[in-house]
Amino acid sequence: MTIDTTCEPFVDAVAAGDFLRLRPRRVLEMARRGDIPAYPIGQGRRRVWPFRLSELASAICSRGVHCAHAAVRAKEKN
Repeated sequence: MTIDTTCEPFVDAVAAGDFLRLRPRRVLEMARRGDIPAYPIGQGRRRVWPFRLSELASAICSRGVHCAHAAVRAKEKN
């Protein structure tokens, strides 16, 4: 069994907020509602919510938002 090490890393709500130009608290609220893709880890009230920037960009683009800005910002982060 081989493990794919080229996988995109997860980021926290602060980095996701920087990417989306939102406050981390707003990003977490949107994740809890299911408005943006996230992967809750843990149970109860104190969950960790990791995000993937490419999935956030895809979610925004799928809503009809002009994607050129999101693609440029994603490239600038790398």
